[in-house]
Amino acid sequence: MKASVFIAATLDGYIATPDGDIDFLNQHPSTNPDEDFGYHAFIDTVDAIVMGRKSFEKVLSFDCDWPYVNIPVFVLSGSGVTVPSALTEHVQVLNGDAASISEQLKTRGFKHLYIDGGQTIQGFLAAGLIQELTRIPTLLGKGIHLFGDLAQALQLMPIHTQQYDNGYVQTRYRVIDETAL
Repeated sequence: MKASVFIAATLDGYIATPDGDIDFLNQHPSTNPDEDFGYHAFIDTVDAIVMGRKSFEKVLSFDCDWPYVNIPVFVLSGSGVTVPSALTEHVQVLNGDAASISEQLKTRGFKHLYIDGGQTIQGFLAAGLIQELTRIPTLLGKGIHLFGDLAQALQLMPIHTQQYDNGYVQTRYRVIDETAL
């Protein structure tokens, strides 16, 4: 099973300001109002989303309809999370480590997971389950780190880079499995 990260991580590795704000993403709007930075092409390859509780709550705070009506969402939470009744057929809460969650979803037939949320991504990275990730060219200087401390260095191979009119440069990386060498 493939697990990918499509997240706006700054060059210095942050995904949000210290208070969890992500408004920095809107500081460089594209001149093309339909620009999605490859998101729709990416999401079309995914058959399930795994996100942490904080990411789930952030998505719920957006002033829009639930964006994942056609994709099952699995929210990871050890302390519990409230799923609005309108979303119970789209969202399921799971508890466990990345390896057990991955195995559960693989057993259920999922083939490509979109992993979202700092702690969730860190857990999947630490378990060696992430194959691709992206980032954007902004420096925040402080905030919520995407990667945190890693048990060992991870080698990445760039597989695609695209520049956008607002200055964003998106690079997709493949995580190299050192054990396979």
